[in-house]
Amino acid sequence: MFKVLLIDDEPGAIEGMQMWINWQELGFEVCGTCNNGMEGLQMIQDLGPDLVVTDVNMPLMDGLMMIEAWQKMESKPVRFAIVSGYSEFEYAQRSMRFGVNHYLLKPVIPEEAEEELREIHQELLDASAQQSLTRIASYEEVVSLIKRLLNKQLIEESDRSHLSKVSADKEEWNFCLIQTEPSSFADLRERATSLLEQEDRAYLVDLDMNSFGIVCGYDGSANREGSSCRIMHELKHLYSPYRVFMATGAGESTLLQIECCYHTAKEAMSYQFYDQADHRMISFKSIRNKPFHYHYDQMQLMEGMIAAITLLDKSGFQKAVESAASSFREMLIAPEIVKKVAIHMLYRIIEIMREASEVQAESLIGKYRLSRNSGSLLTLNDVMGDLLSCGEECIDWLLSEQLKQSQGIIHAINSYIREHFAECLSIKKLAEVFYLHPVYLGQLLMKKNGISFHELLHDLRVEEAVRLLGENRLKNSEIAEQVGYSHYSQFLKQFEARKHMSPNEYKKTMF
Repeated sequence: MFKVLLIDDEPGAIEGMQMWINWQELGFEVCGTCNNGMEGLQMIQDLGPDLVVTDVNMPLMDGLMMIEAWQKMESKPVRFAIVSGYSEFEYAQRSMRFGVNHYLLKPVIPEEAEEELREIHQELLDASAQQSLTRIASYEEVVSLIKRLLNKQLIEESDRSHLSKVSADKEEWNFCLIQTEPSSFADLRERATSLLEQEDRAYLVDLDMNSFGIVCGYDGSANREGSSCRIMHELKHLYSPYRVFMATGAGESTLLQIECCYHTAKEAMSYQFYDQADHRMISFKSIRNKPFHYHYDQMQLMEGMIAAITLLDKSGFQKAVESAASSFREMLIAPEIVKKVAIHMLYRIIEIMREASEVQAESLIGKYRLSRNSGSLLTLNDVMGDLLSCGEECIDWLLSEQLKQSQGIIHAINSYIREHFAECLSIKKLAEVFYLHPVYLGQLLMKKNGISFHELLHDLRVEEAVRLLGENRLKNSEIAEQVGYSHYSQFLKQFEARKHMSPNEYKKTMF
């Protein structure tokens, strides 16, 4: 649909054109009406019609004066159609001087007017198509020149002049760098392209894999360096369901300096590593006085993590990772340094796992994809989260394996105790038999049996004493010695503690 403005000082003439001509069927919509050239000039400027159908002889300013005034303003091209009677043929001749070659006779006959309007509609369609092709060609030419500048390629003087002319339309230019995940790149690029179709002086430039840039021109002091234009705010809204990083550079007054904007945008983008909000745009202005630090003593950090894994201390490992993350953030360590430290630590963890199981070590490598840490779309939380998960998984697996092994050895230890309880058996001697540390052995027995080694030893001896008392063939002192007590008093103490009576009293209950 093309917009048409009707101008005539006779209300009946305007009413007749609106009533008897099927504008919509002809591809037009009436956007406004007025009754003199002065008012018509203002409405053309305000409404932006594609076609103006105007009477010639009107008060204040006639139709031809209005057309001449509009053309001198060098504004948007508008087609005009003159409406006049036979007696005003000289107006039609004069109108040709202004490039007006469409003429409607009064009174307007709908059939004749519609034929003329169909011709005008086709001219507008042809002009629109030509403008579209010209606009696309101009757009692609500017994008091509921007790419050449970004790649540090020389451009002809004529091309520099062209870019300077394009630059003059806006007070300032900037570069917004956008990085996406591979799976969403095509969709997000298409959304940006659709948005830019409605914008003046905004260009999409394809860059490396999974990244593109938007070059925007700004007007007014409110859009100075570091601020985001409306396009960027709309993109943030469109991209909210996705993982996207965006950064703007330092503004420049000309497209010839767009390479500087691009490099400052890249510098700002690296600070997304420490940004909690994936969809917040970072400007170069916000980070220009916050330099990264490249020196970091990682030995203490790594020793703490390795010690925690060696001791199978999951809580200690978590605290070590959290402490490292806080330290990185507080010191603003360069992302590439943090990634190198994390990768090195991941390999150390996997080597510890490899000593226990080659299969499990390879599983960790495949799961945590150590090469991913070299990617650009990562934050500190991502890197340290991978490190934490890998370490915790390693500790969990080693603990489960240790438990399996300890269950098997505990069965053998308990069997040995039952066979040798009547001997001079101690936790130290037991540790020597099974090649275990006495403290660790004591902990294993407590965890498996629910009671200490000494409690288990006395229980077994008293149980055997009860059996021998039932046979009624040995003295109490002989029984005490046979079950492993060198002193009767010790036997008596342990027996009474468990049976709540003396051996003699217990014997009486049996016979």
